Amino acid sequence: MAPCFRALVIAITLLLMISSAIRSSDAAGIATYWGQNTDEGSLEDACRRGTYDYVNLAFLINYGNGQTPELNLAGHCERSACSSLSSEIKACQKRGIQVLLSLGGAPNLSSRDDAKEVASYLYNNFLGGESENRPLGDAVLDGIDFHIQGGRRDFLDDLAKALSEYRTTERRVHLSAAPQCSYPDYYLDAAIRTGLFDYVWVQFFNNPPCQYSMGNANNLINSWSSHWASHPGVNKLFLGLPASPEAAPSGGFIPHRMLIREVLPQIQDYPNYGGVMLWNVYYDENYSQAIRPYVNPETLTFGRRSKYPRKSMIKSFVDE
Repeated sequence: MAPCFRALVIAITLLLMISSAIRSSDAAGIATYWGQNTDEGSLEDACRRGTYDYVNLAFLINYGNGQTPELNLAGHCERSACSSLSSEIKACQKRGIQVLLSLGGAPNLSSRDDAKEVASYLYNNFLGGESENRPLGDAVLDGIDFHIQGGRRDFLDDLAKALSEYRTTERRVHLSAAPQCSYPDYYLDAAIRTGLFDYVWVQFFNNPPCQYSMGNANNLINSWSSHWASHPGVNKLFLGLPASPEAAPSGGFIPHRMLIREVLPQIQDYPNYGGVMLWNVYYDENYSQAIRPYVNPETLTFGRRSKYPRKSMIKSFVDE
């Protein structure tokens, strides 16, 4: 009996390990943006909070058509170089947090070849390349985020394709995008349709037709279910929200209890649900901490993903 019992224990242990690995790889998380306010604290401070899984450095501007790219980190450091951030990036990554560089501003890509040149610049200066003048020092970022709301939309799909060619079995270049919830997004739809983006955090704020408003989440839920959850290019889909009312002048803020009780239970059963994105670190005064236990259904359920806890169960948690 003893050998059989040991074999049974080993088998159960292996099953638990496999189950844990599956849940970890499929776990939902919280993404945010850092870099647009000098009063938001350091990057490492943001990562120490323990509530973020992805941090986008906002922003890199002026790229394409021969322009010299510049970092715009709102006074955190110089536009041309910010090597002091290298140790903070590494500290975040040691915590298991992915750190991506967000492309903002107005892109001006003029051709497919131009897109390839920009991809080469990004790879060699911020990713796994070996440029001698890396603006963020020797830290290797985890990927590139597309946060495009102006400029030319041409060839952004080619930029995504060119960046994806740098992926290897040893190191994946993660790609993410932050489209507006109005569907389809004018600037990013063609790029997202390539299917190359690991994460798509849709901005359900500053967009009245598809955002939460006055206690009503119908427009948001309809946009999520009718458009974004079925988008052919979306792998992991995130609910992009402002971290406070002040973060979104045109609306979209959802009080955390409303988010937990009424919104998350309606979107978490979609197979490509990835979590929540919050704009941004500066405005996040404990909002991420309040929602963190409820973003990932696997933290409250074991085994296969099931419907997020019933409202009665959630109420007992959020009212404590």
